[in-house]
Amino acid sequence: MVRSSLAVLVIDENRIRASIIEAGLREAGHQQVTVIHDVTGIARRIAEIEPDVIVIDLENPNRDMLENMFQLSRAVKRPIAMFVDRSDQASIEAAVDAGVSAYVVDGLRQERVKPILDMAVSRFNAFSRMARELEEARSELESRKVIDRAKGILMKSRGLSEEAAYTLLRKTAMNQNRKISDIAQSLVTAAGLLGPAEDE
Repeated sequence: MVRSSLAVLVIDENRIRASIIEAGLREAGHQQVTVIHDVTGIARRIAEIEPDVIVIDLENPNRDMLENMFQLSRAVKRPIAMFVDRSDQASIEAAVDAGVSAYVVDGLRQERVKPILDMAVSRFNAFSRMARELEEARSELESRKVIDRAKGILMKSRGLSEEAAYTLLRKTAMNQNRKISDIAQSLVTAAGLLGPAEDE
């Protein structure tokens, strides 16, 4: 469900079509609606306005215009609902790749604006959550790899068992109030500087 307090930015060079979108938003209870008709310097304007969600209507965009908007979508990291009158498969795929939350072809009607905005926000939040979880999983995997390498260095250089090597890493981390992965990374880096004999 979209909160009515959301700040919504509408980007549309066509004033009539922009008024349809704005009316749909205001009818749905959105009062913080800003409409921009000139896309010149649009990235700077977005930074100034700081909208929660962006609605872009391109009517019949050429490929350059679409690419510019897709680049914008990648940069702003906000929910974006994009309306176009016509499109092709390549543009649809490019929109998905660019992170456009809702790419709507031939669907600009006042009564459709709210549900499409709701969907755009929901999809953006779901995608952001998955991206964050994926990044956390990658980070955890990298940490485990570094810790394993550090244990290997300690086992080889000091004749420790794997358990003793891990215990030493953990104790050092606690004493220095740092993460085990940070201690492990420092050890791996130092071993690399000291030469092949200290390498894994």
